[in-house]
Amino acid sequence: SRGGNGTATGTTSWTASGIGLQMGTNMLTVQARDAAGNTKVATLTATLTDTAPPTITITAPTSGATYTTSSSSLTLGGTASDNVGVTQVTWANSLGGNGTATGTTSWTASGIGLQMGTNMLTVQARDAAGNTKVATLTATLTDTAPPTITITAPTSGATYTTSSSSLTLGGTASDNVGVTQVTWANSLGGNGTATGTTAWTASGIVLQMGTNMLTVQARDAAGNTKVATLTVTLSGTSFTDDPLTAQSTLIKTVHLAEVRAAIDTVRVARGLTTFAWTDPTLTPGVTTIKVVHVTELRTALNQAYQAAGRTLPTYTDPSVVAGATVVNAVHLNELRAAVLALQ
Repeated sequence: SRGGNGTATGTTSWTASGIGLQMGTNMLTVQARDAAGNTKVATLTATLTDTAPPTITITAPTSGATYTTSSSSLTLGGTASDNVGVTQVTWANSLGGNGTATGTTSWTASGIGLQMGTNMLTVQARDAAGNTKVATLTATLTDTAPPTITITAPTSGATYTTSSSSLTLGGTASDNVGVTQVTWANSLGGNGTATGTTAWTASGIVLQMGTNMLTVQARDAAGNTKVATLTVTLSGTSFTDDPLTAQSTLIKTVHLAEVRAAIDTVRVARGLTTFAWTDPTLTPGVTTIKVVHVTELRTALNQAYQAAGRTLPTYTDPSVVAGATVVNAVHLNELRAAVLALQ
C-alpha cells in the first residue's frame, strides 16, 4: 500500500523477497491467480519502526573536542545523517542560549553567544521517529582585549598646573566585557581606588611640589589593564606684596584672604576640612584686620602641621591679644613662610 509490487517465486509454495517497507504501517497484499483467471488475496499489515539514532558531527570551527576564542559570537557547522532522514538540528549552550540550526544533513548554527570562560555547546540531530544523537564542543571564551581609559578632568590634555595641593581626577573607561576597577597612583607618593568604573572619579589626590606623574589604570574581569597619565605640576603659592615690609606695607584684606586660601589648601591636602573663619567675606575698605584673624590663621595652620606629623611653626608674639597687639607685616610673613614650608 506504500508503494512497490512484484512476483513471488514459486506457486504452491511461494516466496516474495526484497519487499521495501516504508516507515510506519505497510499493508502487504499477496494475490494467487489460477489458469481461469480466478484470484484470491491474503494481507499482512507490516509496521516498520525506526530505533536507529541519526549521526551528527561538528566540523567547524574545528572538528576537535575543544576550541578557544576571544570572540563572543560563534558559528558552528557540520553534517548529520540517518537511515530514514534527519528532520532537525538544534543547539544549546551550557551557559545560556539555544536555537535551531539551518539545514539538516549539512547544517549551520550561527550567532551563538559565548560567555566568559567554558561554554559546553551541544548540537542535537533528530529523525522522523524522534531518535536523537548529540555532538559536543567545549568552547572557551578568553578576553585578551585591554579596556580603554581616558582622563577628562581637570583637563583632557597631557599636562596641568595648579597651586592647590589637592586634586580630583575624573574620566571614563570601557571594555568589551566590563571594567571592574579603576585605580590611581602618584609618582611622588600616594595611590588609591577611584569611585565608579565606566564613569570614574579619583578625589583627594595629594600633590607634592614640582612634577607629579599621575597614572590611572583600568582593569577588566580577565585582568587586562590600560593606563592613562596626566603630568601635574604643583606650583608654589604666590602672595601679593611679598614680602610685606614692616612699618611700610599697609596690611590689606587681600593679604589675609590669600593666606586663608593657602592654609585651606594644605588643610584639605592633609585630610582636614577648610577652616570656619571669622568674617568669612573680607571686604577691602570695610573689613578691619583684627587679632582674631591672626589667631585663627595660626590655629588652622597648626592643625595642618599636626595632621602632617610636622613640628609646629614658631611665631613672633606667640600670644597675640585683642586690643593690645597690633597686627603687622611680621605676623603675616611668618604665616606665609609656614604655609609654603608645608606645601
